[in-house]
This record gives sequence, structure tokens and C-alpha cells, in this order.
Amino acid sequence: MTDRLYYQDSFLYNFDAQVSSVLETPRPAVILDRTAFYPTSGGQIHDTGWLVSGDEKHRVTEVIDTEDGHVVHYLEAPLNDVKPGTRVHGEIDPTRRRDHMQQHSAQHVLSAAFVRLFKMPTVSFHMADDYCSIDLDTPSLTKDQIESAERLANEIVLENRPVDIRFVTHDEAEKLGLRKLPPTERDQLRLIDIHDFDLTACGGTHVANTGQIGAILLRKTEKVRQGHRVEFVAGQRAVATARRDFSTLTETAALFSAHIYDVTQQARKSLDEIKTLRKQREQSLDELAAAQAAALLAETPESHGCKLIVRTFSDLDLNFLKLLAQKITRQSAAIALLASESPQPALVFAQSAGQSHDMGALLKQTLHKLGGRGGGSKDLAQGGAPSSEGLNAALAAAAQSLKP
Repeated sequence: MTDRLYYQDSFLYNFDAQVSSVLETPRPAVILDRTAFYPTSGGQIHDTGWLVSGDEKHRVTEVIDTEDGHVVHYLEAPLNDVKPGTRVHGEIDPTRRRDHMQQHSAQHVLSAAFVRLFKMPTVSFHMADDYCSIDLDTPSLTKDQIESAERLANEIVLENRPVDIRFVTHDEAEKLGLRKLPPTERDQLRLIDIHDFDLTACGGTHVANTGQIGAILLRKTEKVRQGHRVEFVAGQRAVATARRDFSTLTETAALFSAHIYDVTQQARKSLDEIKTLRKQREQSLDELAAAQAAALLAETPESHGCKLIVRTFSDLDLNFLKLLAQKITRQSAAIALLASESPQPALVFAQSAGQSHDMGALLKQTLHKLGGRGGGSKDLAQGGAPSSEGLNAALAAAAQSLKP
């Protein structure tokens, strides 16, 4: 088994080790006798960094655990003269490691806060590159509860409480009142002890004092299958997120010529205006379609008790084309074969209720000639064509097929 140096010291960024084996995988990889690289596990993502052998510096891009207790280091490029027994020097990416320590330690504090305040246990933890989340076992979660947990968590951060690491047997752990006792058969458990606030088993990397977390900022929440998911960021991520949010709000406020705290009110006002304008537009389009349908019907002679209207327009969208066809076929016994050349070539075939033709079948036949696609019912069908070329001829052929 690989000797995991990060178990004892999360701030260990440099170490020396010996290559135990070189793996023949699709990606070059090595196993070391000891490592400070943290492998993806327990919700925490892996470290990155470098392995140095002689004059060669190999980029470590991913680190994983194996079932037999080894840690595999995947490398960016193939190895040249590295083989079992080779001595290497490991260098952890300190910025990434410090970020992970802040996020994972923040999770412990936050999870403990939800338990202490509301008896909401954390059932899972996820760390991504730009955010983290915990899933709480609770049927409901209010805004006030979220803010209270965030407030308590940041009080613990400000108190700069010690974060200690200790190892105990499973039997000893059962008597210590851990927040969560893992179902494991290991002889020893590694405990993370946030002084007088939280004690739980964990194999991750953590800060030495809660003050090193910096700050904890809770973000969005959502209902999930096993409860409620709370997204959060801590440390430098919290600073970067707050800066991004502020910049976004500032730019948005400038668009409204308002203060950032008035953005919500201004946005709501604009949305109300948009809804009103949308209704007015829909009403205007409905009236325009009715008037245009009446004009087309008036200028079209009736034949065999039905009016056949065939038109190609230069610039009607599909929605208006469909509305126009519906107005035509509802105002009088009629068949409407309509097309538009832009913004996207479109066709709508419609007939009044009770007519004997099949508009869906006719449209498919017509679109087949144009290389387009579409469909619909017996009385109304619509579709699109890749090009406006041949639209008039296709409509003329469709109209001709309807004549007795």
C-alpha cells in the first residue's frame, strides 16, 4: 500500500519517493512507495503537480485510488528513463491544494452547522473545479435556515478554531460522538477535529485552523431525490465568486441606470412591460392575420363550394404563416397553401373542417420534392425547406393535385 503523506500533513507540498511500478495503460502512470498527492475520493477531487526525475519534469494530471490501497499518478507525457526503483521528487500544485483544503474544511464546518441548528445531516459532498455542494437529508429547507447556517459557519471561521488530525480505532470512534461514523472495517480511522464544534472521520486534506478557510458563501439550493442540495464556495473561490457577482450586478444596473440594489425591481418592471408588449403584439398580429385573410378570401373566386388560396410570401415567419392559414380556413370554406421564403423557408397547408383532402399527406409529398421535413394532421400541416428555390413551383403542383 502507498504511504499517504497527506494523512499527517496537508501542507506538505514537496516530497521524495521511489517508483514502485510503471503502469502500461492508455495513459502513462506510476505508483510510488509514498506520496503527498491526494487522489480523488470522499467527494474531494485530486491534486495536480509534478514528478521530477533527473532533468525531466513530468506533469501529474490525475491521481486515483486503487482497490488494493495504491495511489496511481497519471502523467501528461510518456516517461523515458523512469522504472521501478527510480527516485523521484514530487511537487504538489500549492494553489490547487490550498483551495481544496479550504473547500473541504468549509464543508465540515457547514455540515456541522446544519446538524447543530436544524438536525439536518449531510449525506453526500461534491467538489467541482469552481463550486462545491452538500446534500442534506431534509424534506424542506428555508431561506432563513440557509442564512442561519451560513452565519454560524462563518462565526466558526472567524474564531480561528484549531483543526486537528488524530487516529483512533473503530471501537474508540464509536464512543467519541462523531458527526458521522463511516461503515468501514479499517483498523484505524482518521478523524478531523474542529475544536469543540465538529468531529468526523475523513481522509481529505484540511486547514490547520478554521481562519484559513477565509469565508463561506452559500449559493443556490435545489430539491434533489435524497433531500436538498446546497451549493457553496469558500476561501479564494468565495472572493472570486463575490467579485464576479458584483461585476455582473454593476453592469446590469448600468443598463437600467440604477443602483445595484434596485436591479431586481427594475428587472421586474421591465418583465412586466415585456409581457404587456407581447400581449399587444399578439393581439395586433391576430388582427392583422384576420384582415389579411379576409382580403385574400375576398379576391379569390369560389370553385366547387371552396376557395383555394395559394401564396408565397417573401418574409413571414412560420408562426404568422400558420396563424394566417387558420384565419383563412375558419372564415370561409377554403384551402390555404402558403409559403414564405424567409427568414427560413416554410410551408403551411390548411383546410376548413369537413374538406375531403389530407393536408398532412400533401405537405409531405411537397416537401419531399424540396428536400424538406414536416408533417401534421388532415386539416393542418407545416414544415420547412432548406432553400426557397422551387417554392412557387411546388405550391403550384400541390394546388393542381387538389383540382377535380
